[in-house]
Amino acid sequence: MHTASARLVFYIPYAASLKDKRRVCRSLVDKVRNRFNAAIAEVDTQDVHRTLTIGIAVVSGQSGQAQIMLDEIVRYMEEQADAELIEVEI
Repeated sequence: MHTASARLVFYIPYAASLKDKRRVCRSLVDKVRNRFNAAIAEVDTQDVHRTLTIGIAVVSGQSGQAQIMLDEIVRYMEEQADAELIEVEI
């Protein structure tokens, strides 16, 4: 069993409140959960309304497959996000 994980930080310039941020977070998390079989959650900066930090983890029988899946999820999130991806830590 092989795992891969990533930490993504998004900047939401128009977020005027935590409510705006949580709307973006919920939308992204739901889209990823519906499309991929991955664990995903907001993991940091919960009280900062313009910064969204999301953690992702995937499990696979092959290490290469886990990394490919994670790369695909990151690419998908960058396309679907209503925010700017400013940092990726894999």
